[in-house]
Amino acid sequence: MKKFLTTAFLFTLAAVAFAQGAPVVQKSLFEGQYVAHLSLAIAAAGCGLGQGKAVMAACEGVARNPQAAGNIRTTMIIGLALIEALVIYVLVAAFAIK
Repeated sequence: MKKFLTTAFLFTLAAVAFAQGAPVVQKSLFEGQYVAHLSLAIAAAGCGLGQGKAVMAACEGVARNPQAAGNIRTTMIIGLALIEALVIYVLVAAFAIK
């Protein structure tokens, strides 16, 4: 009986798999525009956290050593630009996915 049920199941599965007709294409949650929006949201959140930590560390550095404020500010601005560039790369990739 077990062999009969297994064979019947496989024949039913084969009939469904090889049926004629246009396949129905449904977009899943993780393809196309959904991935673009999700990746951009994650990148923007990470960018905000990273920039906040960078500014906090720069403020602490200037508070501890006011004479080094120029060097700290320059380094902070370069770091913020590099952090923001990562989000722009994700934005470009999101437009490419769409």
